[in-house]
Amino acid sequence: MKLAANIVAALLGAIFIVFGLNFFFQFIAIPQPPEGSAAAAFIGAMYSTGYLKLIKVLEIVGGLLLVLPRLRCLGLIIIGAIVFNIACVHQFMFGGIKDPVVIFSILACLFLAYDAWKKCRGCGCCAACTCGCQSDSSAGSCCSTESNSGCCGEKK
Repeated sequence: MKLAANIVAALLGAIFIVFGLNFFFQFIAIPQPPEGSAAAAFIGAMYSTGYLKLIKVLEIVGGLLLVLPRLRCLGLIIIGAIVFNIACVHQFMFGGIKDPVVIFSILACLFLAYDAWKKCRGCGCCAACTCGCQSDSSAGSCCSTESNSGCCGEKK
């Protein structure tokens, strides 16, 4: 599961790094929405106010954080909010979530969120290690199954 999470995080991070950088350097052609549509007005407003530039910077930062395992949860918070907004824009302005990249992004965020939740299952061990799993090397409800790790897989 750890290998799968690393692969998914690397792919999702790469997607957001590439598309974030594409905003500034235009190395991939992105089709524009039809003139006069609500989507064109929305994208135009985001361009003209500078809001889209902020989103693209957050995409790059969030993508970089996803690639780093220790900061993956922070990256997932940033990228998760962006993916939610992308999904809403596609659903309400483009007639549904049909783009494979958007579908992969949604599923990848859900998978990574599940993986992070599974490590800490609500026992509070990530916050203060209150479940006592550092002293116990057996796998408890919030401990890694490795004998050389403490709460949530951290090295002892």
